[in-house]
Amino acid sequence: MRIFVKRLAIAVATTSCMLQSGSALAIGLLKAYEAALQNDPIYRSAGHENEAGNEYAAIGRSSLLPNVSANYSTSKNRTDITQPNFFGVPVTTQPAYTSKSGSVNLRQPIYSPEALARYHQGVAQTAYSAAQFSGQEHDLVLRLVGAYFDALFADDQLALVSAQRDTFAEQKRVNDRMFSKGEGTKTDMLETQAKLDLAEAQWIEAQDNRIAARGALSSIVGSEVLTLDAMSSNFSIGSMQPISYEEWKALALVRNAELSAQRYAIQAAEQEVYKSRAGHQPRLDFVAAYSKNDAETISTYKQNSIARSMGIQLNMPLYSGGYVNATYRQAVANRERAKSDLETKTSKVLLELRKQYNFLLSSVGRIDALVKAVDSGRLLVTATTQSVKGGVRINLDVLNAQQQLYSVQRDLAQARYSYLLGYLRLRATAGTLSAEDVNRLAGYFSAGS
Repeated sequence: MRIFVKRLAIAVATTSCMLQSGSALAIGLLKAYEAALQNDPIYRSAGHENEAGNEYAAIGRSSLLPNVSANYSTSKNRTDITQPNFFGVPVTTQPAYTSKSGSVNLRQPIYSPEALARYHQGVAQTAYSAAQFSGQEHDLVLRLVGAYFDALFADDQLALVSAQRDTFAEQKRVNDRMFSKGEGTKTDMLETQAKLDLAEAQWIEAQDNRIAARGALSSIVGSEVLTLDAMSSNFSIGSMQPISYEEWKALALVRNAELSAQRYAIQAAEQEVYKSRAGHQPRLDFVAAYSKNDAETISTYKQNSIARSMGIQLNMPLYSGGYVNATYRQAVANRERAKSDLETKTSKVLLELRKQYNFLLSSVGRIDALVKAVDSGRLLVTATTQSVKGGVRINLDVLNAQQQLYSVQRDLAQARYSYLLGYLRLRATAGTLSAEDVNRLAGYFSAGS
């Protein structure tokens, strides 16, 4: 029994160390973030989408700039010409000549409501794309950190189950020796064997979960992940800034990426209304042309000409079969839908903000309680083991105390991961999440801690 008590204490200490174990070859959170920026397929796709979206402003601006075109043509001609000669007799000739024609044309809008609406719409669409990409940057951080924490928690679970299994295996050997000497009971042996069998099954499940968690993280960082930086032993919760929910709410209403994108979507929809309305408005253009023609027609095939023109052109639409009115009504409906979508998304964002804010507040008390529970669990294991020696407790009591300690240690690790991830989610919802937050979060982890 004395040997069992010593090895049980070693197992408990080993479990605690395994929870905090790291490696000199571990991939840190910052390194994982840098790799994800380069290799995560979802983020790379979002980057290309943003590159395409950036061109909307240039596309819209092109409607206000000069439009210059040039054309050139050449052809060989052979014509039959029949006409009376001096004596009135029809004579046919077949002149062959080469026609050449070239021109340069310029058109510059002077007054074009449609072109102006296209420009403002392009600016709004580019801003919409940028806001969406900002949301994708936040999403990358949350996905990466979530996968990183899942992998760490899988390591924690495997470490706990491994220590638990080793403890039960050692206790089984002790029970077997005691029973062979007539000091133990068959019940103690069966209880320990049942616990060992369950721990073996949990160990296999923990191994599978660990492989799956590492695979999910690897798909984000773009390479196989072998070891991770573990959470430092000096974990502490800093003060939340800002403190009040109303301050977080004010930030979210202004800076949340989803809401910002939707506001730009409304602006784009508004410009679509103006663009549709322009179908009934005149357009005034400055036009200029320069053309040179050589043997353009049969009547001028021996002549060359150069023409230069400059002036203004007014285009006044009158009727298009109801197309303009229909597109205008459609654009108005889409604009109102976009406004309704903003209200829906605002409610959704504020609900998520409140949820994460309350979660952080409650997590502080939960973590403190679990830290005390772990300390109490260690003391309970020691006290129960001593009581078994004194004949006050039985083997089952030690197993139950050990099981309780393992569970609380696992819950504490999960609570800490959830708190840190919840803090990032709160900042993402408020629109204030940045790479600096990842750097700050990385301070909670270190290799070999």
